[in-house]
Amino acid sequence: MKIRTFAAAAAIAALAITATGCSGGTNSGSSDSGGKTLTYWASNQGTSLDNDKEVLTPQLKKFEDETGIKVNLEVIGWNDLQTRIQTAVTSGQAPDVLNIGNTWAASLQSTGAFMPFDSAAFDAIGGKDKFVKTAMDTGGVPGQDPTSVPLYGLAYGLYYNKAMFSEAGLTPPTTWEEMVADAKKLTTGDKYGFSLAAGSYTENSHFAFINAAQNGAEFFGADGKPTFTSAGIVDGISRYLDLMQTDKVVNPANAQYDNGTQAINDFANGKVGMVLSQNNADSSIASQGMKNDAYGVVAFPAPTGGKDVATMVAGINMSIFKNTKNKDAALQFVKFMTSEATQGVLDKSFAALPVLNGVKPSFTDNAEEAKTFADIYANKSKPLPLVAAEDQFESTVGKAMNQMFAKVASGGTVSKSDIKAALTTAQQAVEAAG
Repeated sequence: MKIRTFAAAAAIAALAITATGCSGGTNSGSSDSGGKTLTYWASNQGTSLDNDKEVLTPQLKKFEDETGIKVNLEVIGWNDLQTRIQTAVTSGQAPDVLNIGNTWAASLQSTGAFMPFDSAAFDAIGGKDKFVKTAMDTGGVPGQDPTSVPLYGLAYGLYYNKAMFSEAGLTPPTTWEEMVADAKKLTTGDKYGFSLAAGSYTENSHFAFINAAQNGAEFFGADGKPTFTSAGIVDGISRYLDLMQTDKVVNPANAQYDNGTQAINDFANGKVGMVLSQNNADSSIASQGMKNDAYGVVAFPAPTGGKDVATMVAGINMSIFKNTKNKDAALQFVKFMTSEATQGVLDKSFAALPVLNGVKPSFTDNAEEAKTFADIYANKSKPLPLVAAEDQFESTVGKAMNQMFAKVASGGTVSKSDIKAALTTAQQAVEAAG
């Protein structure tokens, strides 16, 4: 199996820690038609691990009642999930079914550890055509049978405070230039126009990708090799950094925000006028007491003349480990989890966008917001690079941007030549890892 250097190192280092959490060699349910037991690793989608269990347990019981197949559930936090998966790949001590971040699909497919969804497998779960094409495009390496299928859809949107916009005489921006101008008018006293998770390498890598895509630039060429130093990428990252550096519409303290919730909370508490976030921010906003009629959402705007890309295709997919002894039961479970009935319950609970064709969003009762996010997801999105080194792109580029924001926050300056130098180092790291 192909495991790149950093992933293998993480897996080996984690073996001692996580072996007890791998359910002692799952994939070991009985092979007869009844009484099977599956092990399922779910990603943390709700407000806590316990919240996920509360949402999922009734659905898993319903599945057991319908099929006789019991599902042992483990919910894993995002800080641990990728390492746990790589450990499972390396050790062979794996669950039957698991959730993955859809941006990892091609990287994980390259390990050879996951079951391809061929035509027979798709027939078993209700057909490939039931999925929204945007979501299905994240299933794995283009031109090959995918090793994951969509479960929850997510997209970025630009949230804006309606009262603050009204008081400043502003309308929602439709271009990057308008957005910056609005943010400058909203930056006054101890309030800022924008809040960013400028210390989160995953968020930073996502916006490096989106801003570069708006410039028509790609992080990987057709041959799968990194092209991190192209002018369109350098310009896109510079534009994003300038929200703090030159435009001064972002609080320098945001360089310490290592997760999206901190930026969202500033927005919900009226400290900033705008925030870029995925649609599952709604639950965090509500938890801070902000009603959903107090904010609006528009697509993240591109510069005048730029490409209409407002988000990467975000979301969660499901995969089956190839070495499962319960393939038929696993496929039944994937079919159940991606059925319209189950999706209706889970999308609402986890504030997810539908990954099934013809299904209306249920994550919010704000019809305008639902329509906006559905349009962004279906028509203004682009998948992150569908290459084996995608996870390394996120890590190297995102962490380089963390350092750039930290330099700006401490009073330093980051030039385009500095950005290119940092991207050269990131590209060399990806190339060296193979």
